[in-house]
Amino acid sequence: MIPPPDSLLRYSPPVLVSRRAERRSPGAPPLKGTPLPAAPPRPVPPPPRPAAAAAAKEPQELLNAILPPREWVEENRLWVQEVSSAPSTRLDVVHLQEQLDLRLQQRQARETGICPVRRELYAQCFDELIRETTINCAERGLLLLRVRDELQMTIAAYQTLYESSVAFGVRKALQAEQGKADMEKRIAELEEEKQELERQVSEEKAKCKAIEKREDEKRQIEEKKHTEEVQHLKQMNQQLKAQLESIVAPNK
Repeated sequence: MIPPPDSLLRYSPPVLVSRRAERRSPGAPPLKGTPLPAAPPRPVPPPPRPAAAAAAKEPQELLNAILPPREWVEENRLWVQEVSSAPSTRLDVVHLQEQLDLRLQQRQARETGICPVRRELYAQCFDELIRETTINCAERGLLLLRVRDELQMTIAAYQTLYESSVAFGVRKALQAEQGKADMEKRIAELEEEKQELERQVSEEKAKCKAIEKREDEKRQIEEKKHTEEVQHLKQMNQQLKAQLESIVAPNK
């Protein structure tokens, strides 16, 4: 496993916890809690008093509860690195700000919008501020931890809402695409039906014109025939009238 990357959160030197692949004899001393090779020997301070040791241990336990140690395996060796319990000065805070700006620039974090890199770096910076505050005032550090957890829950809720809205939008887009294809198919069918109906209408109009023309010709023929019959009957009527008058006139 690759060792964890460097973080803005200050850690103590890593400690070797166990060697997994090494066989030890029953009488060998335990390997747990083996620190890294130390610097050149320095004068050993006198052992702390029990009260001072307990007071120094309590902040470290609180920091481990707030900011859990990170672990990794390297060459079959388990390493553990706890958060540093050393207090920070004003210069450390200024250096933290400079490191934050530098890493934002090095990792090319976006200044606006959603950016996982920017979020990760600001989370590390916030954890470092919680560490520094907890060392000076445990209650203030716990309150900042509560604020951090609330912000993370809020961000997680917004992320879930965003993902669900994206999924809903994609689903609606797919439905719209499918509905669009069905609608285009329906439009094509209606266009074909319209063309067929227009063809039928044209045929019916042609039939109507032919019938009207035929009936008009027939009517004209009938009118001409009727006119001829009327003229013939009038002529016959005139002839009969003339004959009747010629017959009746001499008798007078």
